[in-house]
Amino acid sequence: MSFEIYKPRGEKIGKLPLVSISKNSIVLNKTAREKLQAENVELAFDSETNTIRIRASKDGQIVKKTKVFARGFFNHFGLDKKGKFTASYEEAENALYVSLD
Repeated sequence: MSFEIYKPRGEKIGKLPLVSISKNSIVLNKTAREKLQAENVELAFDSETNTIRIRASKDGQIVKKTKVFARGFFNHFGLDKKGKFTASYEEAENALYVSLD
């Protein structure tokens, strides 16, 4: 018999910024909110790369707790993708990039 030892406290992996997209909203996990540190965000879409940019902005959509209401944004760009997506953070722009592929 070969036993494998269980070690409950392994190496800690940094949490990834996750973005959940539903029919009406975008939900940012704690890591994503900590990276942006913004009460308002600007939403943008690149149709060539199928990527959403969420950038901190003084003007823009209000982040209510964890959620950004984005139904108009989705309708404008014809987006109907739903689910959880890993976001990449660009510090220079203070923006999250979410690939929908």
